[in-house]
Amino acid sequence: MARERERKNNGLKTTGERAGGRRGRGTADRGRPYAQKPQERPNRDVERRPPSFQRRPFEDLEDTPVLVGRHPVLEAFRSGRAITRLWVQESIKEGSLREIVALAREQHVPVTEVPKPFLDRLAGDVPHQGVGAQVALKPTLNLDELPELIKASSQPLLYILDGIQDPHNLGAILRTADATGATAVIIPERGAAGLTAVVAKASAGAIEYVPVVRVTNLAQAIDKVKDAGVFVFAADPDASKLYTEVDWTGPVAVVIGAEGRGIRPLIRTRSDELVKLPMLGQVASLNASNAASAIGFEAVRQRAGTTPY
Repeated sequence: MARERERKNNGLKTTGERAGGRRGRGTADRGRPYAQKPQERPNRDVERRPPSFQRRPFEDLEDTPVLVGRHPVLEAFRSGRAITRLWVQESIKEGSLREIVALAREQHVPVTEVPKPFLDRLAGDVPHQGVGAQVALKPTLNLDELPELIKASSQPLLYILDGIQDPHNLGAILRTADATGATAVIIPERGAAGLTAVVAKASAGAIEYVPVVRVTNLAQAIDKVKDAGVFVFAADPDASKLYTEVDWTGPVAVVIGAEGRGIRPLIRTRSDELVKLPMLGQVASLNASNAASAIGFEAVRQRAGTTPY
C-alpha cells in the first residue's frame, strides 16, 4: 500500500488504474473517454413523473376536483372545461388516449406519465382507464339566474331533483337531461349528491353540457319556476294519472324524488300535478334515474308529434 501511495504521489498510475485502463480499450482507443450508453429520447407528448410524485403524490390534491376515465376527460377537453393537469398511465398510449394527450398539448395542459397505483388511488372505486385530470370545479348557477335560463329556452324542460344522494343516479340523470335537451337540472345544496368525479363518470361527459342550478331551498325554487310560466309535474307512485296521459309539449318541469323516501310532502304540495309510471311487477317504484329517463323521453316523443307505438 505504501508503494502504491508513493507511485501516486510521483504522478504514476497505480496498479488498479493501470488494470482498469487496459480493460476493454484497444490501442486506438487510448486517450478517448469510455463510450456512453445512448440515452433514450424523451417522449415529447408527456413528461415523466417528477420526484414530488414519488415522495408526496397526494398532498397537493386535497379538496381538488378530478375527473377520471377516458370519456369524461375527453368531453371535458372538448367542451373547453378548465383543466390544470393531466395524468396518463405509463406505457398506455392507444385509442382515445392519443386524442386526449393531443388536446392537452393544444390547450397547453401539462401531461405527466404516472404508474397505475397512482391513478388507482386517485380514482378510488371509479374505473380510470389509464387517465385522470385535475379540473376546475364545474360552475353551477344560482336561483336568481334560473328565470333568464328558462326565458332563453324555446321549449323549457327542467328536472328538479329532491335529495338524490346516489352519485351514480345523479350522473345518469344528467346524461338523460343532455339527451332530452333539458334546459337545466335543479339540485339542493344540502342532503344530496354534489358534482363529483363519480357523477362525472356516470354522466359519460354530459355534466359538461347540462346547466346545473344549485339552490338552498327547493320549495322556493319550484315557486320561482312556476312564476316563470313552467308547469311542474312530480313523479309519485300514488298519483292518479300515468305520465303518458298528461301534456309535456309546453314549458314543463318534473320533480324526481330520492331513492327510498321519494318526494317530500312539502315539495309534493308545491307541484302542480302528480304523475306515475305503470308498475306491473312486485317492486313499487323505479330507480330515480330510470324514472327520469322514461318521463324525459315521453316529453321528447310528444314534442316530436310521434305516436307511442
